[in-house]
Amino acid sequence: MTRTITVTGNGSAQAAPDMLTVSFGVETRRGAAGAAYDDVGASAAAISAALRDHGVPDADIRTSALNLRAELLWQEGQGQRVTGYLASTVLSVSLRQLSSASATISAAVEAGGDAIRLNGMELGFADASAVTARAREAAWKDAVAKATQFASLAESTLGQVVSVEQNPSSPPPIPMGGGMLRAAAVDSVTIEPGETSVDASVTVAWELQTA
Repeated sequence: MTRTITVTGNGSAQAAPDMLTVSFGVETRRGAAGAAYDDVGASAAAISAALRDHGVPDADIRTSALNLRAELLWQEGQGQRVTGYLASTVLSVSLRQLSSASATISAAVEAGGDAIRLNGMELGFADASAVTARAREAAWKDAVAKATQFASLAESTLGQVVSVEQNPSSPPPIPMGGGMLRAAAVDSVTIEPGETSVDASVTVAWELQTA
């Protein structure tokens, strides 16, 4: 019977990000549904225009949500009644020039006025293949080190690799978020890219040979 050993190796690699994805929310409350819908559309169009003026291409501006609902108030003896309508939309925007990202965001905030919200942002990579490859290599080395130690403790050596399985990695943390922020609170905020970490995990099985 062939003896085997299976271990999971984990690794990570860091690199300076080259892309920033920002979620811009737009929200308007009006007394009529049509007015709320029209006004949120006008604000979203103004934000998109400001982004394009700062060099953001159409392909990097995407509408990711659109909602229109009645706002209801319940009163004793009167039941529910409509007090107004709330329209909202979300623009997901990829900024590939980090040096000008702060100015671009400020321009979008100014264009959106009181209707704009910043839902969050995420620093990442336009092409993460190189840093991901380094993370996988680190995970492999971790797996080899663990398996070698266990094999030694079992008075054996590692033989041929039986199987390799790449495990799903957890999504990276979002540096900024946790609720909607008023536009006025983030005027002229400097974006500090720092470094972003990419994680990898691999499960490897080896044959065990008698030492």
